[in-house]
Amino acid sequence: MNTNSVVVDANLIFSALIPRASQIRELFFENKLTFYSPNFLITEIYKHKDKLLKNSKLTESEFYLYFNGIIERIKFIPIDLIGIESRQKAYDLCHDVDIKDTPFVALSIELDIPIWTGDKKLKDGLKLKGFNNFFNQ
Repeated sequence: MNTNSVVVDANLIFSALIPRASQIRELFFENKLTFYSPNFLITEIYKHKDKLLKNSKLTESEFYLYFNGIIERIKFIPIDLIGIESRQKAYDLCHDVDIKDTPFVALSIELDIPIWTGDKKLKDGLKLKGFNNFFNQ
């Protein structure tokens, strides 16, 4: 397992964008970690863009500046490049916890690297099922 690499989920990116000053956002620009995410992340961010803009109190140009800086640091993996076994394991883990997190968990399984999430419900639900591959900064 490469401890310098992590899968980031949408919840973490929301946490990096919402406050005007964010320690999570700062970590994206330190170049100490390699970040991976399924390309599904972009859809999730745009789906919640208006809410993120409102809650962040950032101007639209600041929002895009930070968002662009963050996504430039992420290596995006198309979902169809994640093996069927990893996707099935992730589905089995996530289907009754939060189905939308399945692609992120699948990528974590596929690459054998931890997932970095701020989603307590997801973490607790996965831990109950024996999944403990989480990144803690």
